Amino acid sequence: MGLHTLRLATAPMTFSTFSSRLFLKPFPNTLLSLFPRHVQPRKPFLVRAFSASSAVQDIPATQASDSSAARPQWKAAIDFKWIRDNKEAIEINIKNRNSNANLEAVLELYENMINLQKEVEGLREERNNVAKKMKGKLEPSERQKLVEEGKNLKESLVTLEEDLVKLRDELQLVAQSIPNMTHPDVPVGGEDSSAIRKEDHLQLGKDLDLIDFDSAAEVSGSKFFYLKNEAVLLEMALLNWTLSEVMKKGFTPLTTPEIVRSSIVEKCGFQPRGDNTQVYSIDGTDQCLIGTAEIPIGGIHMDSILLESALPLKYIAFSHCFRTEAGAAGAATKGLYRVHQFSKAEMFVLCRPEDSETFHDELIQIEEDLFTSLGLHFKTLDMATADLGAPAYRKFDIEAWMPGLGRFGEISSASNCTDYQSRRLGIRYRPSEPLQADSKKGKMNLPAPKFVHTLNATACAVPRMMVCLLENYQQEDGSVVIPEPLRPFMGGIELIKPKLR
Repeated sequence: MGLHTLRLATAPMTFSTFSSRLFLKPFPNTLLSLFPRHVQPRKPFLVRAFSASSAVQDIPATQASDSSAARPQWKAAIDFKWIRDNKEAIEINIKNRNSNANLEAVLELYENMINLQKEVEGLREERNNVAKKMKGKLEPSERQKLVEEGKNLKESLVTLEEDLVKLRDELQLVAQSIPNMTHPDVPVGGEDSSAIRKEDHLQLGKDLDLIDFDSAAEVSGSKFFYLKNEAVLLEMALLNWTLSEVMKKGFTPLTTPEIVRSSIVEKCGFQPRGDNTQVYSIDGTDQCLIGTAEIPIGGIHMDSILLESALPLKYIAFSHCFRTEAGAAGAATKGLYRVHQFSKAEMFVLCRPEDSETFHDELIQIEEDLFTSLGLHFKTLDMATADLGAPAYRKFDIEAWMPGLGRFGEISSASNCTDYQSRRLGIRYRPSEPLQADSKKGKMNLPAPKFVHTLNATACAVPRMMVCLLENYQQEDGSVVIPEPLRPFMGGIELIKPKLR
């Protein structure tokens, strides 16, 4: 049973809502980060902690890499010494997250690499000493002896250097499966997936002639759907309204590619070809369909150094998303709740490390404001360790009441990934500090670049928003009221009425 922290918003029958927050004292700045650039967090929430049901995680945590795999195509900037020095904390973190990352293999490979590196350096020193001796006056026999010694040293060195490269590659592959560290306030545990299921929105979709699952199943397979009539307008209204509201907060709108390279998926912390992956891979290519716009947005600034004055970078991206939903079963396998293709508006922020906690709060507040405006009854959960994907340092999910499920269902999440993704994607910024004088060389040095922190949050996942709206705004006569903020985006339609048969 998962331990979650809740922040609640309630809605009376008039659909007006409010959010309640309690601000508690700050916690100490003694945080650990696998890829350290420590944030200075604040403790903004909580009401109380207890066991609660939670939606199934959308994309699984990165799984341990096969140590016999080929040379890595990309390399995260991993602090191996920090891993070794914080073994106990990382071990606990891996266990709490229910991750299959192999810390012992990482530490063993790292120790072997250090020892081999020392051996290589020793041989290089010996070879240099031989080279120095050969510069002096020597008897022919002595010189020949040194030539043979140098040749043997060179051959041994070539072999050891090759072994060192292979060992470094193997270490990199195994270590890249270790998840980010976890915010100290994140509850420890898993999720409670038991629930009673009703399918109200399915019947509503048929009665109002809004959704066609049967035809989509014939054309594409299960978990696909056609939207029809007012449902098409409702999808566009949700997206346009969301974009307009979020842009008021200073976010730049984007549409993204929906096919990306597998390496970008991996660098963002997801496993494109592991067991039970949620990612659709394209056969014969190194490309995948995106499961979230977070992935192509993260790739925009890959391998770049940004100016500190350009931060924060705040994006709101529209995309279609594709998920295999491998292993999905139980409470919500039918209807719109869990589908293979859907539209989504995703927020993404790149910022300085010391600002990421503040922007995490901002993203959560935007989500809550949006759902409050639509009159939804929701709760905000501080997700437990086993429900965090590999990139997330801390993640808050928002669950709204869904009568058809008989419980709250996930409609959005907001994650602070600290510098986990930026170290893998190579996204840094140049601090705006005065130039430092180099007394030895007489030059002015630029301040060293630092890794940014990345954050992401769902502004609107269309199918689950439709579930909420159809089921919560249905009337006794079978019609569905359109929430007031969406009406201008639907040509003034206020009510979806049953169709005459």
